[in-house]
Amino acid sequence: MKKWIIATVGAMILSGCAELPNYASAVKTPAPAELVGNWQTLGPQSGLVSNQAKASLIITAEGDTLDCRQWQRVLAKPGKLTRADDRWVNVNTQQRVMPLELDGAELHYDRLILQKVAQPTAECQQRLNALKK
Repeated sequence: MKKWIIATVGAMILSGCAELPNYASAVKTPAPAELVGNWQTLGPQSGLVSNQAKASLIITAEGDTLDCRQWQRVLAKPGKLTRADDRWVNVNTQQRVMPLELDGAELHYDRLILQKVAQPTAECQQRLNALKK
C-alpha cells in the first residue's frame, strides 16, 4: 500500500500536477510577451472530454490567467502565472500546477495544444468580465 501511495505522488509531481500548500503563496509573475493573449484549442483533442469540447487559456500581461473549458457548460478557473523549477506554470485556485511550454506558435498546456487567437469565445469573455468586477 505504501509503495502505491509513493508511486502516485511521484507520478503527480512528474506530470506537472503537483499541489501547492496554499494558492495564495504562489507569486504572480508578469507574463513574457510571447505568452500574453488568448489561447484556444482548434479541433478535437484527447485531453478534452468530447470532440465538441473547447479549451481556452487567457493570460494577461500582469500574470493573471483564466482556464476556460466549454462543452455542455462552461468551467472557468482563475489562476496566476509563476515560475517553478525554471519553467512557466499556471497555478489555479484549486492549487493545481500545470506547466506551459511554447513550441513555435503552439502552447502545450495540460495535455492540450493551444494556438493564439484574436479574442476568447463569448462565454469565456463573459467569465473573464465577471472576474474583473
